[in-house]
Amino acid sequence: MLYPDAASWRAAPRKSVLFFGMSGLGKTHISKLLVQGGDWFHYSIDYRIGTAGMHRHIKDNLIAHAMREPFLAQMLRADAMYLDPIVHDHDLTAVSAYLGKPGCGGLPIDEYRRRQTQFREAEIAALTDTPQFIDRAHDLYGYPHFICDTGGSICEWINPDDRDDPLMTKLAAHCLPIWIKGSEAHAQELIRRFDRAPKPMAYQPAFLERVWSQYLSENNVQEGEVDPDTFIRWTYAQALAHRQPRYAAMARFGVTVTAEEVHAVTDSAAFEALIAAKLDTQA
Repeated sequence: MLYPDAASWRAAPRKSVLFFGMSGLGKTHISKLLVQGGDWFHYSIDYRIGTAGMHRHIKDNLIAHAMREPFLAQMLRADAMYLDPIVHDHDLTAVSAYLGKPGCGGLPIDEYRRRQTQFREAEIAALTDTPQFIDRAHDLYGYPHFICDTGGSICEWINPDDRDDPLMTKLAAHCLPIWIKGSEAHAQELIRRFDRAPKPMAYQPAFLERVWSQYLSENNVQEGEVDPDTFIRWTYAQALAHRQPRYAAMARFGVTVTAEEVHAVTDSAAFEALIAAKLDTQA
């Protein structure tokens, strides 16, 4: 590990961490809290995806929809208006809307798969860019410490059982991976929250093919008969169960903290003490 023990963590003049785990457990919360202290740079993978890797795809989709309306099409052809998606690190509506949902009134499954592939490539590229952003944060902006705030789907693109996985190995060489672990109660609350407001997700291709085929078979429906929200609600709980052991395997590259411990942190000093304690326990 980048910091093999508490002493090396405490002594490091430059600290770099990578938060991973289920969405909704506190990755962005703790990132923003650390940023408030003034010494931490927040690199949001989701924000990077929306403003770099997926930006062109999202923008082209906006233009394609606008071109269906004659007045807007005329304005666009005359270069009299400008369309551009707005992405915030706390609001990924533009990215989610583009990813879409498969089924009747949603996206055809082949188009859904194509957009999933685009997202996967964009997320891997954003993660791969982490080392250069560590350098930029320090050399350009003068931040001594760095946070890589990952999306919940990071575990889909890494083989956590392979200690030589190229992406995980690269990330762990530059950051201390920190798994924010949720309980079964957290998982049930996330499922209830998702059921109230289902949103698009990114899935490992093999997992998506399995759950899509299973859903069609169990409900005796064809592609055009699938209700998009019903499908992604049904899939979400399975996705959480699918991801949990992958997160646990990834945690071997770093340390584990609970969601409760994260939300109890009040400032950067408390955070640094928490990680030191975890490194001590692990050692």
